[in-house]
Amino acid sequence: MFLEKDKNNSSRAGWIEVICGSMFSGKTEELIRRLNRARIARQKVEVFKPKIDTRYDEVDVVSHDEKKTSSIPVENATEILFYAGDFEVVGIDEAQFFDSELVNVCNQLAEQGKRVVVSGLDMDFKGNPFGPMPALMSIAEYVTKVHAVCIRCGNPANYSHRTVAGDKLVMLGETDVYEPLCRKCYVEMKK
Repeated sequence: MFLEKDKNNSSRAGWIEVICGSMFSGKTEELIRRLNRARIARQKVEVFKPKIDTRYDEVDVVSHDEKKTSSIPVENATEILFYAGDFEVVGIDEAQFFDSELVNVCNQLAEQGKRVVVSGLDMDFKGNPFGPMPALMSIAEYVTKVHAVCIRCGNPANYSHRTVAGDKLVMLGETDVYEPLCRKCYVEMKK
């Protein structure tokens, strides 16, 4: 619950929400939905994304189903503090691409009374925890895990299987590079 200033002039409460899951699970779509609802409530909203994510647009945050919202691309997490200013709600997309400093940034923003909504991959293509996401999930007040549909069997998918060769951790791509798989199909593909 977002608390307004009371008669003792104490600040409103802030918090952190994390939306996580595999590729094609609707993370960015859910982020945009929550931010649009905050705008409907006439809250001041700003959105950030890592500068390296240029898949759909260099500036806008864009979901796979082409929903979009304007954003500020940043080189690193600490830049977010510079731009966050008097915004009440801060959205951060593709959190897995930031370094561990994102955890401190999100904590600082929440302590300033801001609602912080973060989305990102919880696991990399090898099935390992990805970047700052595990730490963000542990400090967040709310965590939502969304699932894609396994492209092989139709079950809920929580793995992002890379379909092209390469061990580089960060490889930007879409359906040309990744497919969502359930645990069973992911394990079979890794054999």
